[in-house]
Amino acid sequence: MNAAVLAAAPPRPAHRDPQVLRWLGAYTASTVGDSVYYLALSWAAVSSGSPAQAGLVMAVSAVPRALLLLFGGVIADRLGPRRVVLASDTARCLVTLGLAAVLLAASPGLWLLAAVALVFGAVDAVFLPAVGALPPRIAPHDQLGRVQGLRGLAHRLGSVLGAPLGGLAVATGGPASAFGAAGALFALSLPLLRALRLRPLPAGEKTGGPVLRDLADGLRHLRGHRVLGPLMIVILLADLGFVGPLNVGLALLAEQRGWGAPGIGWLLAGFGAGAGAASLLLAVRGRLPRAGATLGRTMVLGAVAVAVLAFVPGLPAAVAVAVAVGLLAGVSGALCHALVQTECDPAYLGRVSAVSSLGSLGLAPLGMPLTGAAAGLWGTGPVFVAGAAVCALSGVFALAVPALRRAELPK
Repeated sequence: MNAAVLAAAPPRPAHRDPQVLRWLGAYTASTVGDSVYYLALSWAAVSSGSPAQAGLVMAVSAVPRALLLLFGGVIADRLGPRRVVLASDTARCLVTLGLAAVLLAASPGLWLLAAVALVFGAVDAVFLPAVGALPPRIAPHDQLGRVQGLRGLAHRLGSVLGAPLGGLAVATGGPASAFGAAGALFALSLPLLRALRLRPLPAGEKTGGPVLRDLADGLRHLRGHRVLGPLMIVILLADLGFVGPLNVGLALLAEQRGWGAPGIGWLLAGFGAGAGAASLLLAVRGRLPRAGATLGRTMVLGAVAVAVLAFVPGLPAAVAVAVAVGLLAGVSGALCHALVQTECDPAYLGRVSAVSSLGSLGLAPLGMPLTGAAAGLWGTGPVFVAGAAVCALSGVFALAVPALRRAELPK
């Protein structure tokens, strides 16, 4: 009788599930640690070399991440996402604490910072697909929308807390102190990750054999899926249209309008507030109706907002538009992640998460110098409009594919 009652009981909502809360705590600690690490790395690089050399050190990690990301998805599916995330945060903990110790004893120069950036890029290549593959292994299927909302909130919290925490650490003890703080945050995630218990994969769905064959199997799974295949195209187009103009273009826009560094801060705060509101909406509601159609429409509306942002003359109006961009991009991004996790066979989720991350975290950062060069040749306005056109194309494509347009999150 008791077993029957327990079996019939509805699953706990994500925000009350101990498994999800442990994962969320580990993810938040790791995200804050990332923010502190990047601030410490940029400060140490600027202090040790020229601005151009510092920029090169900051860009170094993108290369191994882009080259190894797809293979990182294979590793996540083979070894299990919890084991890979645990090993990744352990490696980042040891590297940052080791770098802090070296900086306390000597001034090794840019070569060591570049080597650390390369290591972090390689670790990211396995960490990111594994993080994407974890939620369906710890939460019920109908709670994955809420989990994505919670993940978005944790990501925003990491960005908000990480920068001032890293700045405080640098101000009190220099880069060594900041790297030590990042290492401590990575260490904080480890016991929470160890406590996770994953749902087993269905029998007969384990990976094995040559790595390239496993990678090809994952790509075939994507190509043959009526929703996931088109969704990967949508995500790639949106990332290519969005990442460059927003990351490079906002700074150029603030400079041209005379808003200065405070203006960039207000624009980023507006974008972050809108994206945070979108994550909170999904965390509270759990799902949005007509997920595929809503995804396409919010992408089109977000593209219009991006284009408008380039032509708003006053800072208050620009911040209001940035809030709208963040809200619309936050909704579409959360729905993309949620649909990936609900539509994908769990055995392929590491590889599919790697493909979905390739645009924003692998390819788009490498295109930022081109965005800056294009803005120098043709101005900031055309760059924003071109990026908005690519984002709009991704939304139109999502609405044009019947299976994707009709896709729903589970109730």
